Amino acid sequence: MLKVTVWNENRHEKKDPRVKEIYPDGIHGAIANALSTHDFDVRTATLDEEEHGLTDDVLNQTDVLVWWGHLAHDEVSDEIVSKVSEKVLNGMGLIVLHSGHFSKIFKKLMGTSCDLKWREAGEKERLWVVDPSHPIVDGIDSYIELQQEEMYGEHFDIPAPDELVFLSWFEGGEVFRSGCTYRRGNGKIFYFRPGHETYPTYHDENIQKVIANAVSWAAPTDHKRPVYGNAQPLEAIKNQEN
Repeated sequence: MLKVTVWNENRHEKKDPRVKEIYPDGIHGAIANALSTHDFDVRTATLDEEEHGLTDDVLNQTDVLVWWGHLAHDEVSDEIVSKVSEKVLNGMGLIVLHSGHFSKIFKKLMGTSCDLKWREAGEKERLWVVDPSHPIVDGIDSYIELQQEEMYGEHFDIPAPDELVFLSWFEGGEVFRSGCTYRRGNGKIFYFRPGHETYPTYHDENIQKVIANAVSWAAPTDHKRPVYGNAQPLEAIKNQEN
């Protein structure tokens, strides 16, 4: 059974009654509850817990980490970011949601600013499936339509995705690369755009299905990370220099 940790900074829920009303158990709670209906062993972690809830013990027992953050990216410890990054390079899956594009961990793994255009106007978003054979969209129709979402628009300053799974169109006219996969070391990463805190996006069954599919896709493979550095020859080398 895959072990999944859903991480959320859990700040909007404490500051904004609108968010608390939509997500009474927190954004992390809503995502974890949806994932728990699948064959996953799910736990949650939040920013204000010891070591942000991402202790060595938790990370060592996490196959896939789901990440949501917005207000408090700078409060995440660089030490924890380094530990999470190393775990990804060694095979842990990482699902980065919505405003997690600006998280320290995503920017570290992407190596770019990860900046974008945005507008909060409660407009319609249509997420078009542009890779219908991808396992992340298993069971999803040709698009997902959300009646109200925050707009993210191009240019999105990320490396070219290994695979582009979703492309969003917004009522105001913008488009956005809203479902992107990457491989870093032995780990697999999926960035999924929707999920603004004042809209009930994570209660949408299609959004829940995509996240669950992504967790399964990002599961670690049974392969040790390659060994780097000076290497001894596998075969005898004729005329080898001293």
